Amino acid sequence: MGWRIPGEAFQRIGQAPRLTPEDRRLGFRGIALCYGFGETESGTSDPVLSAERAWSHVLRRRRRRAWQCEYIRFGDPAFIRLRPGAPPRPAGFYFVKVNLGEGTASLSVRSVRRSLGGLTAWGPEGIQLAGIVHPGLCNAMNERKIPFLSLGDLDVAPYGFSDFFDAPQIFCSEEVMGLGIGNVDRVYPRFVVPTLRIAHRCTRS
Repeated sequence: MGWRIPGEAFQRIGQAPRLTPEDRRLGFRGIALCYGFGETESGTSDPVLSAERAWSHVLRRRRRRAWQCEYIRFGDPAFIRLRPGAPPRPAGFYFVKVNLGEGTASLSVRSVRRSLGGLTAWGPEGIQLAGIVHPGLCNAMNERKIPFLSLGDLDVAPYGFSDFFDAPQIFCSEEVMGLGIGNVDRVYPRFVVPTLRIAHRCTRS
């Protein structure tokens, strides 16, 4: 993909965590491997950069079968950010426990954010999972087997004045994968708000 991820990063991936009975009770159904770009001194990544890298790959790969809302401008922090209060993402590879939004079909993004507790919503992970790691998610959305997905850990300011009242949304319809936006206070038919638990950063055992 031309991302220049060093070979030693792959060597440090190690063993994936397992879902516990408590995880399954909370609606977690799988484990996924994600990657955080742009390491800081504290060892965290830049979630917006991580989302942009993944989405750029989707645009290159799908070409005319991908669509992006004009209000999502990855390169400008006045338009998009990690929501305040969201946990920082590790730099490099990290595992997440995945919930596809079970029980959130009638809830807004803001409502889900208020009830997260020790969990968090999908951020850049959503684009990586649906667009790259598990394209079956996009196929399932296209076939209406699963709902569309709101990325509740990212904020979008559609007018670029730090007016952050939208969140990105991923959908796939008529073979076109889209990255749109929706107001965090509205409930959207056919959309859910997936959640995740960041398991751990991959380190050498």
